[in-house]
Amino acid sequence: MNGAQPGLGAAHASSRAAILDVIRAAGTISRVELTRATGLTAATVSTVVRRLLDEGLVVEAGRAESTGGKPRMLLRLDPYARYAVGVHLDHAGITYVIANLGGAVVARWRRPGAGADDPRDVVARIAAEVAATLARTGIDPALVLGVGVVSPGPISTSTGMTLTPPVMQHWAEFPLAAAIGDATGLPVLLDNDATAAAVGEYWSGGVATGAACATLYMGTGIGAGIVVDGTVYRGRSSNAGEIGHVCVALDGPACWCGSRGCVEAFAGPAAVVAQAAAAGVDLPGRGVSEDFAALARAAARGDAEPMRLLRASAEYLGVAAQTLANVLDLDLVVLTGPSFALAGSLYLPAVQERLARGFFARGAHPVRVTISTHASEAAAVGGAALVLQSELAPRQAGTRMVVDALTDLPTGA
Repeated sequence: MNGAQPGLGAAHASSRAAILDVIRAAGTISRVELTRATGLTAATVSTVVRRLLDEGLVVEAGRAESTGGKPRMLLRLDPYARYAVGVHLDHAGITYVIANLGGAVVARWRRPGAGADDPRDVVARIAAEVAATLARTGIDPALVLGVGVVSPGPISTSTGMTLTPPVMQHWAEFPLAAAIGDATGLPVLLDNDATAAAVGEYWSGGVATGAACATLYMGTGIGAGIVVDGTVYRGRSSNAGEIGHVCVALDGPACWCGSRGCVEAFAGPAAVVAQAAAAGVDLPGRGVSEDFAALARAAARGDAEPMRLLRASAEYLGVAAQTLANVLDLDLVVLTGPSFALAGSLYLPAVQERLARGFFARGAHPVRVTISTHASEAAAVGGAALVLQSELAPRQAGTRMVVDALTDLPTGA
């Protein structure tokens, strides 16, 4: 009998997750429709819904129009029953969001980045910002499920950033999740920015249930997050999707990751800015993010050299998207991240055209390409969504919240 208990618990967790996810995606739905959509028995749906009502996560939202019998009671999530905080930590800036249970952003703000500051000082700033904003918005901290902290990968759940871009070398091996958990008093979930952005797209309704989707993320670097039917593909250590570090030229330029000829070394914002400086383009000189923004504005005005540089970058991003689509048989690619927020309209046609003529399975189905509606803060939105999904609708083992004793978890737990 004891051996049966874990299975029963897993079944309940799976049922709860399935029902919450269907209610979230539908907006409003009846118990009968839930039974059809989930394939669960009516008794299981009734039991789980009753518990969700008792917890305040789900509320009754009136009755549907009658189709001849007694009108069915509709259910929906109570978006203000719980909240999650998302924090995107990067050299150039720290972006924060607070999202409600439905994935809607109720607060967003941006502060100066980590820069060369001591990680402990940055963590103290993050904790103070979160506490002040919760107080200012009147959100009860007891309703906050946790903090999703995202940063450039690769990431280890026990030590944080294991391999960092040159500007964030002092964060390597810093116990990021444990430090923020101690400072905020909240559970913390740690992930890389591209994976978080993919979960954010799904949770906020940008990706349909059943879709095979990759978010192509470009901030100061290039990565990808992969979601198939609502489940994230993470890989052994939660670092799947590093498409920016696929080699496209064996004798290409050196990349900070230790390899040569990576997509990011040719087409990432830092590479494009360096190419622009070498070509004599006038730049502000205040860092990669601001210089790339200036290039994007100049290209949008029609300036020849910035347009040429960004079009060349877009060609490489098209190759990255084609690689993802061919390997994963995708039906959706979402361009997201701060750099696509600035220049997405310049990249979109090149990626679309590459997939239209180069996707291997194009005879069976097309690959749709879109730009995220919240590209500039996608990673922070994703951080909050990771918390919501992990706590309310967990998709797989290994995505639970972590706060203390992270060193006791295996890598990728």
